Parts: sequence; structure tokens; C-alpha cells
Amino acid sequence: MTPARPSIDRRGLLKVGGAATVGAVIAPHVAGAAFAAPEAVTASAGASPEAAFLDQNPSWVVKPFALDQVTLAEGTVFAEKRARVLSLATAYPADRVLHNFRVTAGLPTPEGSSPPGGWDDATGNLRGHFSGHLITMFAQAYASTGEQLYKDKIDYIVTELGKCQDAIAASGQASHPGFLAAYPETQFIRLESFATYPTIWAPYYTCHKIMRGLIDAYLLVGNAQALQIVTKMGDWVHSRLSVLPREQLNRMWAIYIAGEYGGMNEVMADLHALTGEERYLTTAKCFDNRQALFGATVENRDILTRLHANTHVPQFVGYLRVFDRSNEAEYHTVAENFWNMVVPHRMYAHGGTSGTWPDSAAGPGNTNAELFQPRGNIAGSIAGNGAETCTSYNLLKVSRNLFFHDPDPKYMDYYERTLVNHILGSRRDADSTSNPNVVYFLPLTPGSTRGYGNTGTCCGGSGLENHTKYQESIYFRSADNGSLYVNLFVGSTLNWAEKGITVTQTTNFPREQESTLAITGGKAQLDILLRVPGWAKNFQVWINGQERLGPKTPGTYLRLRRMWQTGDTIRISMPFGLRVEKALDRADTQTVFHGPVVLAALSSDRAYREFSFYRQVKLDGDISPAFTPGTAGTFTTNGHTLRPLYVGDTQAQHIYFRRTEPTVLFGTYDSGVENRERDGQTFLDLVWAQAPFANHQQFMKTVTAASANWVRQGDLTREERTAILAAATNAEDDLRP
Repeated sequence: MTPARPSIDRRGLLKVGGAATVGAVIAPHVAGAAFAAPEAVTASAGASPEAAFLDQNPSWVVKPFALDQVTLAEGTVFAEKRARVLSLATAYPADRVLHNFRVTAGLPTPEGSSPPGGWDDATGNLRGHFSGHLITMFAQAYASTGEQLYKDKIDYIVTELGKCQDAIAASGQASHPGFLAAYPETQFIRLESFATYPTIWAPYYTCHKIMRGLIDAYLLVGNAQALQIVTKMGDWVHSRLSVLPREQLNRMWAIYIAGEYGGMNEVMADLHALTGEERYLTTAKCFDNRQALFGATVENRDILTRLHANTHVPQFVGYLRVFDRSNEAEYHTVAENFWNMVVPHRMYAHGGTSGTWPDSAAGPGNTNAELFQPRGNIAGSIAGNGAETCTSYNLLKVSRNLFFHDPDPKYMDYYERTLVNHILGSRRDADSTSNPNVVYFLPLTPGSTRGYGNTGTCCGGSGLENHTKYQESIYFRSADNGSLYVNLFVGSTLNWAEKGITVTQTTNFPREQESTLAITGGKAQLDILLRVPGWAKNFQVWINGQERLGPKTPGTYLRLRRMWQTGDTIRISMPFGLRVEKALDRADTQTVFHGPVVLAALSSDRAYREFSFYRQVKLDGDISPAFTPGTAGTFTTNGHTLRPLYVGDTQAQHIYFRRTEPTVLFGTYDSGVENRERDGQTFLDLVWAQAPFANHQQFMKTVTAASANWVRQGDLTREERTAILAAATNAEDDLRP
């Protein structure tokens, strides 16, 4: 939703199922089974509105827990980041959320009241969007902490928004009495005549934020009036869009910036789920972006390059919700195909996407840092800013919702990568009661710094939400309540009243490399499925002190089946290990990981840092000897300090470096032969990919075979091969672990 202008960016405007035995590796569920017709949410006795809402979806084979069922433990990096946002939530005046709405409705504003600011100032065409995020933040804060202060703010805001909605209706300013916004209806009317930015600016995007906030106020806080207000808004949206022909809708949603609508299809589908009223599902489908992207994605044709990333990502969350309510397969297909076009093909090391590219909509010479880069173009798109945090926020939503239909571990591997690196790294490690203190971009350019603040921007708003809902995906359950998925290793307590048990997870992950789950409260026959992360090469599990043997394959879930009872414990060890990840398009452009954590090199130099590791590698193939561990998760290598990306400050850093291994060497023995590359692998890459080696003899067999093959292919001379074999032979003592 970036305005068109030179050097453009928005900141400038301010697998499971089947096996039954303990230790088994389980195949993924296959989505697509038929399910019953959707019904409106009906809360069972004692269930919160959110719990009832999450439980009712008949298409989900896996279901989440309500936010208030999972408590975040203190003392973790997640709790620390959340506390910093809660300090803002505690101090933030509710009247600021309401200011622009009152002005629009012709109601008085309290003395000293002011708008939120930024894009949500007194006159901007996006005013009201940040207020919607603030409402969601308060609602999530209440669900997470139970503190009355946040409920009081929600109740006050909702009451006053109801007065604004009534005042607008009484004034005759709007076409329907359900209209509620922080500006007049004019922008929506002009969109239907295909107005462009800056005449209008994404009116339905702003509408989505307000509606989402109100739905969250109902689901998370139990405010019934919020549901009444948002239902009236849904009626107003239906009144405008249901009478428009498909061709007009297609053209509206294709207008850059002006037609961006966030997740309007999601909230309209949610209204259908909450009320059972068919008109809301009909209206959700009005937001189908069918002019080009929807049809291409159904056919699995990748046309994402240079589309604005965060305009489109939330649409796919909505398509999944339409699928949930309609069982029309194409809505699931588009979301699944889209996700696979982004991950890993457009995914940077920290999980983010969107890079800096020429922006044809803005005119010659203009660039935009928020566009999808070409498929497979990672190193080639590391420039400018890029990696917009809003986009990661929404990709996590898509991943989570896809998992509900098909519990493939790849979705949670992506979720962990992005949460631990991009999302944690987006929040500054400093308190503020006046601004979100989050980043807009988490840049990848060598020597770049993070810019915090973002009052009133899209990423400032989604940032308020990111850090008040960390617990939402730690645990899931199977639809029949027979299985518990442990997706993330985050210190927390799950209160599972339906099973009569509490599960407490004790860990300071990702600052430590183990976790313990403790069962209390009673007993329950239950399958506990532990995610074995794709990076975890030596995952170990003990139940009540006894090690569980058998395969624990990275990138799967491990099923533990038994009658669990008070006092049972599961201890998990997951040594991180150091490794590098290569950019898809350039093998020498790499990132260092310590387990799931991106390690960024500290340097303000704008040129890529050049690192070499192979001289220190032993027969086990581990690059760890090239690194010296420090404190607080830091390391030094090649004369540079590396530290976790989740540390939030303004030091210049390098997420990517250039790997330089100029000659073929083993230990201190240098053959003098150029370490040439073939098919994206250097000779040393090829050799060390076969590690670990049981002994020097096995190592020599690999070097001998590889060098012979390269001679046959014309990539080495016989004399060069002789020099390589001599270096490998002489390095026997150097290579011994």
C-alpha cells in the first residue's frame, strides 16, 4: 500500500497422523476431505467466545487454543519483548484511539485529546487503521494477562465507537446506518469510480483493521457490543459491494494502493462464522482478487514478481477462511500454491520477504522496497531496505492457517524461523510509552541498521499485535482432542480444561537448548507430538528420566503415546550447532545460524564481510572450530563478532556474508589449487558435504573419488589432483577431532 514516489517505501511518509508407537516419525495429513456444512458459533457452557470460535471450524484437523488458555512464562526473550509493548498498552490513552472517529461523527473530543499520529493523523486518508491495531493490542493484552486495565480500555472504546456509529447514522452522512470510519464515506464511493492514490488511500484496508479490532474485542474480551457494531459494519460493506458487477470489483482490487483491502475477506468470513448469515460469506467472496492473481495461483502459475507483497499476502488468509466456510477447494488451493511460491523461493534467511525493485507504477527511476523479488532471487535482491515486517506478520498467519488443514511440519519450521528472527528482531530492547519501537523493514543490506518507532504506520500497528500474541501457536490440538502438538519451544503453561490437565513448558529458548514439559492436574490418554525442528540434528527425549530411543528425524513430529498423569515430565535436548545457509541464487552469499537463530555480524562497513571456515574443519565436518563462543549467544569468527538477530538495537550488522575459500586446503596444508565451483558447489563443498568421516581413510576415499571425477570432467588437471591428494594425506593429524 505504498504511495507512488521516488525511492518509495511507506516509512518515507513519516506432517502428522498414522503411526502409533512412541518414537515413530509420522507422515503428514492430506487435506481436502469433505466436512459438514458450516454453522454459526455456539459457545458451550463456560467456553470463552474465542474458544468457541476456534472450536467450531469443521474443516480443521488441527485446532489452536484460545489465547487465554496459554500463559507466557516470565524471564524469556518473548516475555521481555511483550513487556515492552505492554508498557505502551498500559500508558496509551483510549481517547487517542477514538479521536478521529469522534471528529468524523461530529461528537466532542476531550480536552487535550489528539489522533494517534503518523498515517493516522487528523487529515490523512488512512486515519483509523492504527486505531484498529490498538484495539487488537488491548484485546490480546487482556487475553494474555487478565489485567482489568486492558478490559476497561476495550469496554470504553467500544462504547464510544457505538456512539460514533449511531451519530453518523443519525446525521444521514452515510449510505447505510452500519457505516463506521474515522473519515467520511467519500473514499469508498470514489474507489467504485476507480480513483487512485493520493485521492484515496486503501479505504477497505483501513476498514479491515477496525473490523478486526472489534472482532478481537468480542472474541478475546467478551464485549458483546463490539460484535453488534462490527456486524452492522458488515451489513454496510455488503450493501456497497453486493450490487457491484464482478468486473468492477476486479478492477477496484487491482488499483495499486487505492484498492488494497488487507484481510477484508477474512473478517467477512469470520462474521459468517459468528452469525451464520450467508450474506457475509457472499461479501467475503466479493474481495476475490480475480483479475489476475487468483486465477494464476489456482493454476500454480507464479506471477508474483514485482507485485506489492503485503497487499496480497493477507488476501490468502482470507481465502482460507472462505474455504473454511464454503468448502470450495479452489480457495484452499490458491493459499497452498501461494505459500509454496514464497517459501523458500522468495524467503530471506530471517524468514522475511519483499525486496527493492523498480516500481513501474511510480514512474521511471523509482524504486519500491516492498515488492516480491523474482523467484529464486535472494542474493540478487539484497539492496535498499526490503523485508517488510507486515509481510512476515501476514505470512505467519497464512502458515498457521494452512497447518490447521494440513499439519505439515514445514509450516511450523517456517513459523519458528520467522518468529525467532524477524519478529523478535523487529522490537527494540528499550521501553517506550509513546511509540511502538518496532521496525518497518528488517534490512539485509550489508552494514545496515534497524530504524525503530513507526507510530501510525502499518508495521507499527502489526508490531503492536506481534508482541502480544506470542503464545498463539506454541500448542495445537487435534480436532478430536486426542493429540497435543508442541510446535514451539517457548516457556509457557497450557491449561487444557477439556482434558483436565495442565502442561507447563520450562525453557529459555532460544537462549538455551533444552526444554522440559511437566504434566499436572490429573491424567489423560493422549498423544503428545513434539516437533523435531529441521535444524535439530541430535534431538533427544527423556520421559520421566528414561531416554526414548529410535529415530527422531529433523523436519517431522515425534509421537509419544501414553496415559499421562500428574508428575510426568518430558525433557528435550536440542543442541543448536553452527551451520551456514546459502542464498538460492549465489552459493557464496551465506548466513550463519546457531540452531534456529540467525547470527548477524556487527560491522558498519557497507561491503560484504568475507569469511573462511574450512581451514578449521575436522573429520566430523563441523564448522564450529572456526568460531569462538562468547557470552549471551555471541561468537567471534574471522575477526568479527556475531550475535543473535533477535537482539534489538541500532548497531550496524550483516545478515549475509561472502564465503571465500580460495584454494583447496585441509587444516594447515594448502594445495595451492584454486577451489573452483561447479554446479553451485566448490570442490571443498563437495568433499565436506560427505562428512562426518569415520576416519582419515574414509576421508581420503572421498577426496580421491571427487578429484578423479573433476579430472574426468576437465575441472582439474592431473597435476592439481596430485597436489590436492598430497595436502589431504599430510593433513591427517590436523583433521583429527
